[in-house]
Amino acid sequence: MEMEKTYNPALFEDKWYSYWLEKKYFHADEKKVLKGEKEKFSVVLPPPNVTGVLHIGHALNSTLQDIVCRWKRMKGYEVCWIPGTDHAGIATQWVVEKQLAQEGLTRHDIGRENFLKRVWEWKESCGGRIINQLKKLGTSCDWDRERFTMDEGFSKAVRKAFVELYKEGLIYRGKRLINWCPRCHTALSDLEVEHEEEKGYLWYIKYPVVGEKDRYIVVATTRPETMLGDVAVAVNPEDERYKDLIGKKLLLPIVNREIPVIADEYVDMDFGTGAVKITPAHDFNDFEIGNRHNLTPIQIMDDWAKITVEPFKGMDRYEAREAIVKMLKDEGLLEKVEEHTHAVGHCYRCKTVVEPYLSDQWFVKTKPLAEKAIESVKTGEIKFIPKQWENTFFDWMYNIRDWCISRQIWWGHRIPVWYCNDCGHLTVTEETPEKCEKCASKNIVQDEDVLDTWFSSALWPFGTLGWPEETDDLKAFYPTDLLVTGFDIIFFWVSRMMMMGYHFMKEKPFSDVYVHALVRDEKGQKMSKTKGNVIDPLDMIQKYGADTLRFTLSSLAAQGRDIRLSEKIIEGYRHFANKIWNIARFILTATEGIDIEGERKLAPEDRWILSKLSETAKAVDKELTNYRFNDASKALYQFIWGEFADWYIEFSKNRIYKGTEIEKRTAAYILFTILRDSLKLLHPFMPFISEEIYQKLPNKDAESIVIAPWPEEDYNFEEKETVEKVKEIIRGIRNVKAELNIPPSTAVEIAINSKDTKLLKVIENMDAAIKQLARVKEISITPEKPEGSISFFLPRTEVYVKIGELIDVAAEIEKIEKKLKALSKEIEKLERKLSNENFLSRAPKEVIEKDRNKLEETKELFNKLNTTLTQLKNF
Repeated sequence: MEMEKTYNPALFEDKWYSYWLEKKYFHADEKKVLKGEKEKFSVVLPPPNVTGVLHIGHALNSTLQDIVCRWKRMKGYEVCWIPGTDHAGIATQWVVEKQLAQEGLTRHDIGRENFLKRVWEWKESCGGRIINQLKKLGTSCDWDRERFTMDEGFSKAVRKAFVELYKEGLIYRGKRLINWCPRCHTALSDLEVEHEEEKGYLWYIKYPVVGEKDRYIVVATTRPETMLGDVAVAVNPEDERYKDLIGKKLLLPIVNREIPVIADEYVDMDFGTGAVKITPAHDFNDFEIGNRHNLTPIQIMDDWAKITVEPFKGMDRYEAREAIVKMLKDEGLLEKVEEHTHAVGHCYRCKTVVEPYLSDQWFVKTKPLAEKAIESVKTGEIKFIPKQWENTFFDWMYNIRDWCISRQIWWGHRIPVWYCNDCGHLTVTEETPEKCEKCASKNIVQDEDVLDTWFSSALWPFGTLGWPEETDDLKAFYPTDLLVTGFDIIFFWVSRMMMMGYHFMKEKPFSDVYVHALVRDEKGQKMSKTKGNVIDPLDMIQKYGADTLRFTLSSLAAQGRDIRLSEKIIEGYRHFANKIWNIARFILTATEGIDIEGERKLAPEDRWILSKLSETAKAVDKELTNYRFNDASKALYQFIWGEFADWYIEFSKNRIYKGTEIEKRTAAYILFTILRDSLKLLHPFMPFISEEIYQKLPNKDAESIVIAPWPEEDYNFEEKETVEKVKEIIRGIRNVKAELNIPPSTAVEIAINSKDTKLLKVIENMDAAIKQLARVKEISITPEKPEGSISFFLPRTEVYVKIGELIDVAAEIEKIEKKLKALSKEIEKLERKLSNENFLSRAPKEVIEKDRNKLEETKELFNKLNTTLTQLKNF
C-alpha cells in the first residue's frame, strides 16, 4: 500500500481517533470481568477543572496514563479508564461572576437560582474544552463512562457520604478559626492557601503595666491592626525577664482595655522581645493558646476584612494599620520598626491575602480517617512511586488537622442540612425534607454553604463507578489499579481519596500511586505566562503531531527528576517520527511484489534481529511494569533506529534487491515481522503513527493495532552475539578509515584471523552485507597480519585493514601526532578543572557531568589514535 512521501500527522490523527471511538475500542465490558473471562485493569483520570484548558502538566499526566492503559489493553486486560471533570467551585463561580460584572451585575442581583442557571449554561457551552483537548492528545479513556462531579449520580454519592459521616460523628459544625478570602468571600482549607515570602515590618509596641508607672512589656508584631482584638500577652514561664509580671494586667494601647500577662511554653524567648500578643480571633496559634487559657476571642474584622470597632470602624485592614501605627507613634507607644521578611498566606485562586477568621463552619474529623490510610502505605498495600513521596504523605498525615469542608459560595454541592427556625434542630438527610424531623415544623431552611470541591473529588474512585449503588461497574473495577498524579495534590486529593475509600468501601481505592515530575523550561525554571516560557501542548500537537509530543514527554519522564522541556527537544523527537515513517515507506516500497508466504530460510542477521526484538519487548514490559517510562522509551528508540533501521534494514538490502526468491521472501517476511511488532511496542507511546502504518501492512494480526496482541514471542537465537561481533567488525573498518582520512566510500581489503569458528561461518554467510556496509572489496581469512595493514581486536579475533597504498603514511603519522598533542593538552586541562574543589563546589551538576563525559570521550579518542600511530610507525 502506498504511503505519503513525508510524515504529516495532520492527515491521519483525527481520522484514527474517530475510528477508535466508532469501534468502541476504549469501552470496558464489566461482564467479561465479572464472568472471569478477562482480568481487569482500572484507572480514574484525575478530573481536570471544568474551567481548564490543556497545559503541559495535563499532557504529561494523561500521556503516562494512556501509555499504561494501551499497553495493558494489548496485553489482554479489560481496561476501564474513567474520565471526567471537576466542577471547581471557586474557580467556576469566579468565571461566571466576571461575566456578570461585564453586565454590571453581581450574583446577589440575580439571586441564587438564576446564578446557578447561568453557571450550568456556561458549563454546557464552555466546560468541555479540556475533554476535547485530551482526545486530541490521543487519550484512550472510556468516554461512555465520563463523569462530572456534579452530575446526578455523583451528587447522590456526595449527599450519602456527608450524611453517613455526620451520623457517625465524623462531621461536625463549630465556631473555629478558618482561612478566609475577603475577595472570594469563602472559607479555604489550609491546602488552598499559598504561602509566599514577602518583605514586611516588625512593629515593636509598648504595653503599659497596670499600676507600675513607666514599666512596659514590648511586643513585636507583623500585624498591628489585630491588636484591637488582643485578649492577653503571653511569655514563656522560664523567661526571667517577665516572671514577676505573670498574672498581672497590661493596658491595651488605643483600646485602653486591661488584659492579663499569661505564661505559655509555646512562646519562643529568642524571637522578638520574647512576649507575644494573643489575638485568638485572628491568628491560628493564638486561637490554640486562647483555648488553653479559657480566653474569649474578640473579633475585630468583618468578612470583607474591614474593621468593626471604633475608632477605626469601616476601615480596610491595611488602612487601619496605617492609622493605628500613627496613633501609637503619637502616643509614644511605638518603640521601633524593623524590616522583616515572612511568609504570607494568599488565596490560591485570586491571590488576595487571606485572613484568619472566626466563623461557624463544617469540619471533618480527619485523624480517625487517617489511621487506615497511613497503615496502608506502611504495609505496602498502597505504593508511592517514587518511594520518596511516602515521606511527604506521612509528614502531612501525622500532623493532619480537621478539614474545613464548608464554602460560602453558591456553585457546588449544597450542604444537606436544614435548620428549623422554630426549635433550632438540624435535620441532616440525603433527600430534601418537608418538615423538621424533631418538631414537624415546616419552617425550615437549608444551609447556605456548599461543600469544598475536594470533598466530592475524594469519592472519585468509587463514586465514578456508581456508589452508593451496588453496580456491576463497582463490583468489576473497584479497587482501581493505578493513580497518576502530581506531587502538589498528594494532600488535597490522594490522601483524601484514601481516607474515604477505606471508610466507605472498606478497602484501598488504588494500588499504585505514580507521582510524576514537574515540567519546567529548558533552564529548569517553572513555566509561567509572566516569564513567557510556557509551552502550549496544543501548539506543539499542531506543529509536530501528538505522537511526537507524547514520545518526548515519556522519554523525559525519569522518576524523581523534574522534566526540562523546550521546543527544540520536541522538534528533535519529530525526527524519530520521520524515521519510523521512512522505515515503513522503504519496506513497503522495496518489497512490492514479493509474496511473504511460502518457504523461508533464516539468515544469521534474521535470527539476530528477531532476538533483539524479543529483548526489546521484554525490556519495555519490565520498564512499564516499574513505571520507568523514560527507560521504556529509550529501549524502543535504540531498537527501532539503532538496530532495525541502521543495521538490519541495511543487512537486508542485498537480499531484497539481488537475492534468490527464498532470500527475498525471507528478508521481506522478517522486515514486515519486525516492523509490525515494533509498531505494536511503539503503539502505547505513539498511537497514531503506529495505527496509520499498521493498517498498511500485509501481515497485520488484528482489525486495529489498539486491540492487536502484545509481542510475546521469545526469540533467542545463538547467532545473536555473533552478529554483534560482525557489527563491531564493520564499525572497526569504518573507524580506521575515519582516523586515517580515507573516504568512507573507498573499497578496502580486509583479512581476519580468528579462532571463533561460529564467527567465521557467519562472516561467510553475511559476506555480501559486510562488503556493502563497510565498503570492502575482498574478505580473506588468514593466520598472519598482511603487510601494509592496520589491525583492531575483538575477543579471539584480529581484523586487518589493508591501507598501505591508500595513504601517505608519513603525512598521517605527522597529523596524528599533532592531534595527539592537542588531545593531551585538552585532557590535562579537563583533569585540572575536575580536580579543583572550588569548581566542583560551585559549578552546576550538569556542567560537571558534561566535563566528565568530555574527559572520558577525549581519553578514548586519544587511546584509539595512539594505537593507530603505533601501527603506522611499524609499517
